[in-house]
Amino acid sequence: MAEKSTDAKKQPPKVPEGKSRFFKTRQMKPTEKGFVGYETIWEPFQKEVKYQTPKRP
Repeated sequence: MAEKSTDAKKQPPKVPEGKSRFFKTRQMKPTEKGFVGYETIWEPFQKEVKYQTPKRP
């Protein structure tokens, strides 16, 4: 059997964007060594309200 050329790098499969209740994940581009990382984007868990000083009695 004839082997394929070793010059052609294997491209990892493209993974769709992951969505969850509190975060999203995206696949990053492969590095020079071929490592594929994932970027995690966190959504806020709760709303923040501007602090107001209480009224003086």
